[in-house]
Amino acid sequence: MEQAPERLAERVGVVATDPLRVLGLKAIFRDALQLEIVQLSIPGALDDGNLALVLIDAECTDHLFELIGTFRQVHPSLKLIVLGNETSQDYIERVIGAGAKGYLPLTAQEADIRMAIEMVRDGSVWAPRRVLSRLLDNQRAAQKTTPPHFTARERQVLNLLRAGEPNREIAHALGIDEGTVKAHIGRLLRKVGVSNRTALTIHPFTQLQ
Repeated sequence: MEQAPERLAERVGVVATDPLRVLGLKAIFRDALQLEIVQLSIPGALDDGNLALVLIDAECTDHLFELIGTFRQVHPSLKLIVLGNETSQDYIERVIGAGAKGYLPLTAQEADIRMAIEMVRDGSVWAPRRVLSRLLDNQRAAQKTTPPHFTARERQVLNLLRAGEPNREIAHALGIDEGTVKAHIGRLLRKVGVSNRTALTIHPFTQLQ
């Protein structure tokens, strides 16, 4: 009986120039997380399908935000965590706002690094609690004060939803397929910030349209 091919372990890319820092990260990831560190200076490293996320040492570049922007544009699926000496709340918020999914001080303990990696891999954001709290407050304030913009087609879908029409009837009324209807509803849910169509139809933002 043939054995199934062994699945390659997930790897973590690292953008860093300090050899001691790279060695330290390699030890932490190997021993605590069973993840392999790959320096992205190696040709073809970014094409590795098992690359789980990327760590960026902010101290090794004078163009951190341009680097984050390039990653977000060229490799949007990669999750980024920035390591740095800066502790300013405004700076860390800017890093997260630029597209990084986490920020860790270079003095972070192994337990914090392990927790940050696990949180980011699961789709969450990791940053000091005070930063996350302010980001959440800002997001809530923006949602309360700035109604989202709906396209003409989204308004048509929304009106039919409010009338209680199912997806099939909405598709028939608008001359589109049900998959397109579902896509429109998904965008409406994200724009309004709710999780189901009932909440969507009664949300104050949708009453303004």
